[in-house]
Amino acid sequence: MPPRRRRQIDKRKLTPNKPRKLRQGEPGFGQKKMVVLAREGGTTKLIKFGAVGYRHNYSARANASFRARMRCDTDPASKLTARYWACETLWKKRKK
Repeated sequence: MPPRRRRQIDKRKLTPNKPRKLRQGEPGFGQKKMVVLAREGGTTKLIKFGAVGYRHNYSARANASFRARMRCDTDPASKLTARYWACETLWKKRKK
């Protein structure tokens, strides 16, 4: 049986600044949840973010803890960081 080849993420098919889930067979699958081709100014960077081990605990308490720990509300991050994308997509600010 030949070894399985991991397929690469085709950056040409990704829409800039639009995250999507990682697919089986892509590098990072099983370790990270999502991938985005981040573009800010003239810089472009492929970013994988979201810990798989966190499962589905997106409760209000977990959300508040994560946002405080990652300084989502107090210290804005660059679009070229995984912290920015985790705060914006996985851990959106909830209305009270």
